[in-house]
Amino acid sequence: MNDAPTLVQPTRSRPWRRARRSLARAKWPLLAMVILAVVTIAAVVGPSLAPKDPNRQNVIARLQQPMTPNRAGKVEFQLGTDGLGRDVLSRLIFGARVSLLVGLNAVVIGGALGTSLGLIAGYFGGKIDDVIMRIADIQLAFPFILLAIMFLVVLGPGVMNLIIILGIGQWVIYARIARGQTISLREKEYVEAARALGAGTCTILFATTLPNILAPLTVIASFNVASVILSEAALSFLGLGVPLTVPTWGAMLAESRDQLLAGRWWLAIFPGAAIMLTVLSFNILGDWLRDFLDPRLKQTS
Repeated sequence: MNDAPTLVQPTRSRPWRRARRSLARAKWPLLAMVILAVVTIAAVVGPSLAPKDPNRQNVIARLQQPMTPNRAGKVEFQLGTDGLGRDVLSRLIFGARVSLLVGLNAVVIGGALGTSLGLIAGYFGGKIDDVIMRIADIQLAFPFILLAIMFLVVLGPGVMNLIIILGIGQWVIYARIARGQTISLREKEYVEAARALGAGTCTILFATTLPNILAPLTVIASFNVASVILSEAALSFLGLGVPLTVPTWGAMLAESRDQLLAGRWWLAIFPGAAIMLTVLSFNILGDWLRDFLDPRLKQTS
């Protein structure tokens, strides 16, 4: 009879179980994930969900209130119509695509650029660090919304232009965090060991250092998506975000300015609620990620 002890292999799903337990205890992050899932589904399969063409005008049905039945007694526009008779629900669904597309892609661009520059500045230090950080200080000296307006006026409205401008505008915060974390890690034993074994600079930066600083960067990215969505809505509100033929939540708010005082509340309430719920959900999720990824709380989770 073999009495040798059996080695129990650690399960790979333990972090997921801990995440499920954490979400079960904190109800708000779970609700935030549900809201973001709904927004994501609307963004991905918007053409299939939208009951009408978001740009189709119907002057006869203009400014209809939500749930107003037509002559046949059927509700044709569940959330009403705008000043040109366009379906508010369809425009709301299509607007989710622009908000998520701009928000996520801008964060990816800004995060990749800022993290790379922050790793380089923190690892090498000296003049390289000074140059990168002074460029960051110069950018922070100008209000970002004014810089975005200036570049959009020059380049013209467009989804890709908006993504690039918002992405470049977000790199500073990632660079500062990555730099600080890299400075604290570059003299650690495992970094010295990798250097002694002949690992190249890229390997030390992106294979040894980067995995150990991803937690704070992930938390910042979750908050940053909400910030970028607000910036996109603000620029679209000013008419500088995307072309007028592309429905966005910010543009819908801009179109409701003249109608709100006349009692057409639905033109501002629905896109405003969509922006608020999406931004709030990303912020709640960021709060949960900050607590979940905190190494001091992992032992008690």
